[in-house]
Order: sequence, then C-alpha cells, then structure tokens
Amino acid sequence: MPQLRIFTPLTDEVVESLRIGQRVLLNGVIYTGRDAAHKKMVELLDKGEDLPIPLQGQVIYYVGPSPAKPGRVIGSAGPTTSGRMDAYAPRLIALGLKGMVGKGKRSPEVVEAMKKYKAVYFAAVGGAAALLARRVKSCRVVAYPELGPEAIHELVVEDLPVIVVNDVMGRDLYEEGVKIYAGQ
Repeated sequence: MPQLRIFTPLTDEVVESLRIGQRVLLNGVIYTGRDAAHKKMVELLDKGEDLPIPLQGQVIYYVGPSPAKPGRVIGSAGPTTSGRMDAYAPRLIALGLKGMVGKGKRSPEVVEAMKKYKAVYFAAVGGAAALLARRVKSCRVVAYPELGPEAIHELVVEDLPVIVVNDVMGRDLYEEGVKIYAGQ
C-alpha cells in the first residue's frame, strides 16, 4: 500500500478510503488532548455548552507535549496510551471527530463508534517523540491552560507519520497483524 498524504479537516470520503496498515502523512491543523481535557469537554457537553474546539472533520492527537527548547516550536511530542480516552471518545466521534492519534488498542465501544460515524484511529510511533515534534510547525494553547502539558493545543503539522490501526470497517491492525504473524 503506498503512503498517502492527507489534510485536515478530514472528509468522509478520505476516511472511508483508509485501510488498516496504511502509512499516512497527516497535514494541517490537529488538536491535542489527553484524559483530563477529554473529561472537561464531556462535562461541557453534559451541561449543554459548546466545546472549546471544533470537532467536525478534526483529529485529536493524544499527547501532552513537553516544553519547547529554545528555537523549537514544541518539545517532545510522542503519543500517549489511547485507552485512557476510550470512555469519552465515542461521544466526540458522534459529534464529528474523524481521527485520533495515539498508541495502543481501542475498546470495542470506540471501534463501533468509528464504524457508525466514519472515523479512524491512527498510531504514531512511541519512542520517537523528538522526531514527531519536528513535524509540528506551530503550537498554541487553545483551551484549559491550567492543565499544563495536558491543555488542548492547536498544532499545525506537516507530514506527521502515522499508521491506520482501526478503519471504518471495524478492522484492527493489532488483531489482524498478530494473525498474519502467527500464520493463521
């Protein structure tokens, strides 16, 4: 499968074309968010209030970037474990979130939401935080500054390398990859 360059905001057409195992270069505006920020967003929704970021067609990167060193836009920016967001992700997917970037497996509820509302889950390579940070061209806090590195940041990324782990058909690279490796 050839590497594909995609741009945010993501459309249904783009998301539906992606398949597990596909290498993707992600470009455009994405948002950061970890469990503390997700909890705050769901609390806003429960109160009937607006979210601090747009969700329609957007991608959330599960990262808490470290402070930028002099001359850099951002510090290390490696993915965090996605399962911590699983309690919140289906609700955000239902509101138009099209992509998530992190590491690790997703719950069946998140996979079902991705199938139903046409969203995908990408993995970024853990342990490559400094390399991933070089793909970030700008970074600014847009919500919850009191959360420090877990605040929501708006990132502009250029060719951020990710791999499709879950696609809109409900396929899971982690499960299918193990079967292929085991010769099943």
